[in-house]
Amino acid sequence: MSNKLLSPHPHSVVLTSEFKMASSPAVLRASRLYQWSLKSSAQFLGSPQLRQVGQIIRVPARMAATLILEPAGRCCWDEPVRIAVRGLTPEQPVTLRASLRDEKGALFQAHARYRADTLGELDLERAPALGGSFAGLEPMGLLWALEPEKPLVRLVKRDVRTPLTVELEVLDGHDPDPRRLLCQTRHERYFLPPGVRREPVRAGQVRGTLFLPPEPGPFPGIVDMFGTGGGLLEYRASLLAGKGFAVMALAYYNYEDLPKTMEMLHLEYFEEAVNYLLSHPEVKGPGVGLLGISKGGELCLSMASFLKGITAAVVINGSVANVGGTLRYKGETLPPVGVNRNRIKVTKDGYADIVDVLNSPLEGPDQKSFIPVERAESTFLFLVGQDDHNWKSEFYANEACKRLQAHGRRKPQIICYPETGHYIEPPYFPLCRASLHALVGSPIIWGGEPRAHAMAQVDAWKQLQTFFHKHLGGHEGTIPAKL
Repeated sequence: MSNKLLSPHPHSVVLTSEFKMASSPAVLRASRLYQWSLKSSAQFLGSPQLRQVGQIIRVPARMAATLILEPAGRCCWDEPVRIAVRGLTPEQPVTLRASLRDEKGALFQAHARYRADTLGELDLERAPALGGSFAGLEPMGLLWALEPEKPLVRLVKRDVRTPLTVELEVLDGHDPDPRRLLCQTRHERYFLPPGVRREPVRAGQVRGTLFLPPEPGPFPGIVDMFGTGGGLLEYRASLLAGKGFAVMALAYYNYEDLPKTMEMLHLEYFEEAVNYLLSHPEVKGPGVGLLGISKGGELCLSMASFLKGITAAVVINGSVANVGGTLRYKGETLPPVGVNRNRIKVTKDGYADIVDVLNSPLEGPDQKSFIPVERAESTFLFLVGQDDHNWKSEFYANEACKRLQAHGRRKPQIICYPETGHYIEPPYFPLCRASLHALVGSPIIWGGEPRAHAMAQVDAWKQLQTFFHKHLGGHEGTIPAKL
């Protein structure tokens, strides 16, 4: 048999590891994958020259396993990557493993078992996983199925100027703890798209970061807010700026000189942020969009109800009642909805389930906490996880819809995702099953099943972009909900 190694695709340069050298990490580590054209599956995999004699396929004796990524080397976090392996033996059982460490060093891992085809090739777009962290045809499963090594850790990107690096490994066999490494590579996933400009905002009271697309403006403007964790998270805003929007990630408590708690929030602060964005020379009016998740989604409803200059708002698993502290605006006050901690349930893992803790804003004195959405002149899109265990997001979206329609306002769009939890993030963020809740002071479950949640994130990301382009100006069109 020939000792000739596989010839790589004519437009690619790849680093391979021969089986006999599998114990050398220096050899195995592929530091760089070069761009190559992707015209077909055959070109993508670059099939080796094989000779078939009867039912026996002869393969080179010293075949090298090679991991191939498209796009090669690095890509934006919200973009899919195609993963394939060539140079395996026919129908060879292998285990693929992905791992990354967040900025604090916390380890996240996923693995899946596969079997090469009769040519010794494996393409995750065509080959189903046979088990592991997931099963079935899931080309991006090695990312969305990542789980923290230690419990109660949520994957969060705090510095968008640096990428997250995913280590990909191919190991021989389906053993529970495979040890024979065939090949590996690194894949960088960045959060600041090429050319996107990042500008810290310290204007008056406003604290945030503005992200602007690379091309000349003006652009549709969006204010982006997260939940009760406080601080300033930029990764959603930076990714969205790569889609043609001017997006300001806005902090509103527990950041720099802002209030340390949510005990009292003043809408005048958020009004100042809206006016700042509207007055920016690279933001086109006449209004801006709002994007928020959890408490941030609730604040989107309040801002749209009380403030001018809001054209469109996307509420991701938000509440229709004011939660966690008092909200004031020009002499008007929204008290926080009541809480009954006796309604906390405990899971078999010892985590709190708080989905029933908040009082109904439709009954008794808690009606005063209901956000007066009937005042809003903006258009709304509600993105709802039907397995949200933080609070009753679907109920809140429906009640907001009823109130709006009862007062002759435009009917909002509500998209509900089954088996989807609270943290609907940009695509390919892994599901956070449970973590510490800032207001509760203990770990809670967030809901969701990994695969359904992952599919919902992909669709929700497309839906909110289409919604903003349609209502803020830009590309018209709608994307039908897939789930």
